[in-house]
Amino acid sequence: MYGAPLSGQAKKMMLLGSGELGKEVVIEAQRLGVETIAVDRYASAPAMQVAHRSYVIPMLDGEELRRIIEQERPDLIVPEIEAIATQTLVELEREGYRVVPTANAARLTMDREGIRRLASETLGLPTAKFAFADSLEELKTAVAEIGTPCVIKPIMSSSGKGQSVCRTPDDVETSWNYAMEGGRAKKTRVIVEEFIRFDSEITLLTVRSVSGTTYCAPIGHIQKDGDYIESWQPHEMSEEQIREAERIAGAITDALGGTGIYGVELFLAPDKVYFSEVSPRPHDTGMVTMATQDLSEFALHVRAILGFPIPTIRLLTPGASYTLKADRESESFRIGGLEEALSVPNSQVRVFGKPETKIGRRMAVALSSSDDVGQARRQAKEAASCLRIEYGDQ
Repeated sequence: MYGAPLSGQAKKMMLLGSGELGKEVVIEAQRLGVETIAVDRYASAPAMQVAHRSYVIPMLDGEELRRIIEQERPDLIVPEIEAIATQTLVELEREGYRVVPTANAARLTMDREGIRRLASETLGLPTAKFAFADSLEELKTAVAEIGTPCVIKPIMSSSGKGQSVCRTPDDVETSWNYAMEGGRAKKTRVIVEEFIRFDSEITLLTVRSVSGTTYCAPIGHIQKDGDYIESWQPHEMSEEQIREAERIAGAITDALGGTGIYGVELFLAPDKVYFSEVSPRPHDTGMVTMATQDLSEFALHVRAILGFPIPTIRLLTPGASYTLKADRESESFRIGGLEEALSVPNSQVRVFGKPETKIGRRMAVALSSSDDVGQARRQAKEAASCLRIEYGDQ
């Protein structure tokens, strides 16, 4: 059910999507003797800077994707983003290629409709009420049924792009236009979700390996416009909430199958734990594990997909992460303030190395640890506040 170890070292892994999370995956894979190839839609992506080889292709172009996979013949195909020609991955898996965790998991989680229907209608997991719309008129009808406020998202997007809270019926057209601008793959379909009154939201990193299914300590996080800005571990939860969160995460990841790490997002309401979303790969909020655990989410992912055992996952210390985001578009910039940020006790910085800035784009993250989560959060925020993007025109 969980796969078998790959024999020998120096196996070949192809990463589809080469952002900051993929960069850490490549580094961990190389530590275990794996040859790495990074692929993305733009040159000099973070993972490309550390991989053995790289390719630049349109990620939704199935023919180009097949061409480089057949050329390289990797032992493992590891998607790192949603916007990939997943039907091509399904076909390649049928032909004998191994897609992590599975091609079906990549296909289902590429768009929000497939995974929401699986969770709610097939598995019966608790979710917010939802509806789908293919036009502005259908959206108006769906919002009237769900009620306001509600959340409107493109079927396929990343980092919260195109997501908004529709607070009144008068906001529907604005939310529709924002979703059209932020969605990927030129899809016009959107999902409308009931606005859940929750106390907090968490990511439960769920690892499927030859050792079975195991869970990291829950990660709390704060999002703005659908994209995370801060996370911390562990997030305080009752034993009952933890059991329910693990039940939900276990059910959805068992249904998706394969090996590797899943980032399961959940809402914690006063009376219930709700399933929100799932990513079949390391999660952005999980970057905090680089400061908190003996094995980061990236090390866990690589061990799992290579078929190696994961006997324990240890939380060594509470910790937190806080992001640095750009406020303009530029190809001429540098990250400043490193000396000040690294002067904050028990803090680290990861500069992603992205070749250009865009409004709202994550460019670096500050990590901090402490005996107390609150103190770790304050330190991470302080370290991140020291960082700055210095643009060439300043």
